[in-house]
Amino acid sequence: MQGSANLNLMIKAARKAGRSLVKDFREVENLQVSAKGPGDFVSKADREAERIIKEELRGARPSYGWLGEETGEEAGEDPTRRWIVDPLDGTTNFLHGLPHWAVSIALEHKGEVVAGVIFDAAKDELYYAEKGLGAYMNETRLRVSGRRNMIEAIFATGVPFGGKSTLPATLQDLARLMPQCAGVRRFGSAALDLAYVAAGRYDGYWERGIHAWDMAAGLILVKEAGGFIGPVREGREIFETGSVIAANAELFEPLGKILRQPA
Repeated sequence: MQGSANLNLMIKAARKAGRSLVKDFREVENLQVSAKGPGDFVSKADREAERIIKEELRGARPSYGWLGEETGEEAGEDPTRRWIVDPLDGTTNFLHGLPHWAVSIALEHKGEVVAGVIFDAAKDELYYAEKGLGAYMNETRLRVSGRRNMIEAIFATGVPFGGKSTLPATLQDLARLMPQCAGVRRFGSAALDLAYVAAGRYDGYWERGIHAWDMAAGLILVKEAGGFIGPVREGREIFETGSVIAANAELFEPLGKILRQPA
C-alpha cells in the first residue's frame, strides 16, 4: 500500500521504538520496574519507547495534539488532529519474557481515527491501515474471517485483574459466551487482539474498561479489513465508555447480543 506521509511517519516511529524495545526485551530480567498499581507496571523501556515516538511524531508534526499512555494528553495548535499512542501494549507480557506485545500509534482527525499502526516487534509483524485504503500486515492485505457460525468461532478478550471494577461483568460475559463458541483467548494485548481480528486469526474481540490508546489503531485496522466495531453499551461512544466489540460482519450482531444481555 502506498500510504500518506503521515502513515509513513507513523511506521518509521513504530519501527524505531520497536527496535529499542527488542533490545530491552532480550535483557528483561535486568529491567528496572516500578509499580503504578496492582497488575499495572511501567518500565524504563516503556518510557523510552514513548520518548522515541513522541520525538519522531511531534518533531515532524509539532502542531498536532498528543495522547500517550505514559505522558498523558497535550493540546496542539491544530485542534483537529491528535496522535494516540501506546508505546508498549502488553507490558506485563514484556516484563515476564512473553513475546506478545506491541507498539500502537493512531492518528485522529476531527474525532475519527484515520490511520493506525501496530508493530509486533518480537515477531516482526507490522500492521497498518489508513482510511479508505485497506489494512495490511507487512505486504499482505488483511481481511476479517469469513466464519458465520458462533460455535466455530474463536474470540479474544482481556480478563481484568482482581482490583478492577469490570471483572464481574467480564466473568459474566465469559459464562454466557463460552458455551456458544469454539473458544476464548486472553493473550494480554488489546492492540494485537484487534490486529488479529483484522487478520482473520480471531473471529471477534471484546473488552470492557480500556483506554483510547489501547484500541485506537486497532479499530481502523478492523474497519479497513471489512469488520464491524461498536461499543458494548449501545448508543455510547467507544472511547467514552472504554468498551468495544469487534468482529466480522456475520458474527458482530450475535456476539453483541450475548454481551449486551442485562445482568
